[in-house]
Amino acid sequence: MGFCRAGPLLTGLYSRGGSTWRVDVPLFRWLSLRQLLTVPYVVLVMGLAMVVGGLSYRAGREAVDHLADSLLIETVGRISQAVERHVLGSGAVLETAFPKGVPAPVSVQAELAALRTRFWLATSVHRELNNYAYYGDEQGHFFGLWRDGPDDAQLRLRVRSEGPRTLYKFSGIHGELGDAKQEDKVFEPRQRPWYQAGRSAATETWTSIYIDFRTQELVATRARKVPDALGVTRGVVATDVSLQHLSDFVRSLKTSANGFAFIVEPSGDLIATSRGSHIRKGIDGAHLRQNAADVDDPLLAGTYQKVRALMAAASRPTEARAGQIEGPDGAALQIAYARMRDTAGLDWIIAVAVPRSDFLHQVTTNLYQTMGLTVLAALAVVGVGLISLGVVSRDLNKIATAARQVGEGQFDAPLKVDRHDEIGELAQSFAAMTHKLATDRLTGLANREAMLRRISDLIGLQRRTGDDAAFALLFLDLDGFKSVNDRFGHEAGDQVLRVMGQRMTASLRDGDLVARWAGDEFLIVLDGIAEESHARGVADKLQSSLFAEPIAGAEEARVGVSIGLALYPRDGVDVEALVRHADADMYRRKRA
Repeated sequence: MGFCRAGPLLTGLYSRGGSTWRVDVPLFRWLSLRQLLTVPYVVLVMGLAMVVGGLSYRAGREAVDHLADSLLIETVGRISQAVERHVLGSGAVLETAFPKGVPAPVSVQAELAALRTRFWLATSVHRELNNYAYYGDEQGHFFGLWRDGPDDAQLRLRVRSEGPRTLYKFSGIHGELGDAKQEDKVFEPRQRPWYQAGRSAATETWTSIYIDFRTQELVATRARKVPDALGVTRGVVATDVSLQHLSDFVRSLKTSANGFAFIVEPSGDLIATSRGSHIRKGIDGAHLRQNAADVDDPLLAGTYQKVRALMAAASRPTEARAGQIEGPDGAALQIAYARMRDTAGLDWIIAVAVPRSDFLHQVTTNLYQTMGLTVLAALAVVGVGLISLGVVSRDLNKIATAARQVGEGQFDAPLKVDRHDEIGELAQSFAAMTHKLATDRLTGLANREAMLRRISDLIGLQRRTGDDAAFALLFLDLDGFKSVNDRFGHEAGDQVLRVMGQRMTASLRDGDLVARWAGDEFLIVLDGIAEESHARGVADKLQSSLFAEPIAGAEEARVGVSIGLALYPRDGVDVEALVRHADADMYRRKRA
């Protein structure tokens, strides 16, 4: 039965078995964020490839197309997650540097200390990806903070309306500034593309992708205007995002011997590719962006043209799709593609292509690969996952990760920051807010959204791991509850709901979850229960325990309960089907 955990609600929702793991290995402190996040994904892709190989061997040639589509769509999803991690997280950087509601400073010089603190925190959110955040105003003043490492940074200032910037090196968030060094060239922020784009956009916006002249890497800039207390635009805050990590990730993907993946803008300009290079040299030796339609590789160019045509005809272009096309040499290609967009104007196309012959060849070879690699991959995923969690979930990175999870509907994201300063207060406030988002105010139980998330997570876990474990849903409806409100008043009715929730919680296991669904309806998820007889036994026990004692304030109330049951996957393989089946079963029992 879906019982609330005895501990805090958030921990109960996300800690299976009541355990919270923390692994601290000093060696991993010296690994880069790119290494920590790339290695687990490579392991997961290897594991997925083994699963696909085993299924294709059993299903035979007739299942090749279906399995190929599943693999490629999953790979597109992995790349999409990498894009979100590498690019879309820059919104948190801007929000940390200039939280909404914080007005633009009257002058950079006057609020230098506050700007240093906020921008240091902002460049700590994703330091490997967003190590530079800066701000320019209408007077031509400029403030920029460049992180050279965990403790070293450079401050770039222009406190007058003309002339070059002044550079200062320092260590630590409040470290003393070093000797001033003035740049040779005049820097005018108001004439920069990022400033003009951010000032003219209604919300956050991305500037055009460009090649950094120092590193010869692709860089994108995200900018947002900053108004004063009256709403008048006074400046623009921005952050640079290096796309080199994204390119390295795409190159690390192992789809097949002849498979490839690429990320491209609608114009055809390549952002990353695992086949060839996304940058070329011009006649004058300058580095230029490569267009997918003009590359020397006919397979990549032809795939891009076909994908662009398919997306133009699609009714829902942002949805990941798979299909089969004919390559330039007449051979069949299995492809998957999706279009990523955000509110700041990002618009990218992600595509993965593999010759169909590769899959047919792997049908006969994957069986031998899976036998040895499946166990190793499973152990590696568990070990690396625990170690990565222990390293990455630290202080500000913990808060940023939890914020992304809450934005995706995961209200019980774990957040433990053992500090007693402003960061600790922020973590405590965020944890309290997240708890309220996932809790029903009247009963203190999980709310509808938290329950939906829990069921979706359980279903997703079964699909990802291929585990045969099932779970059950109980749908409870209080009989005669309306008469309680009519006879004793709404306060007595609220008391009945609270007591019912408490008694359900006390009767259930820690691994289960009980939530208030709507009005006098409750939903319970019983984790690890696969037999109907077992689930019905729990329901009968719960039905008798709820009214074992009278309820204070409504002792004479005649209240009962009808309980419907649904089993996963027998009665449904998605959230809506399971809830609908349990609801219908409850009404059948109520009528009976």
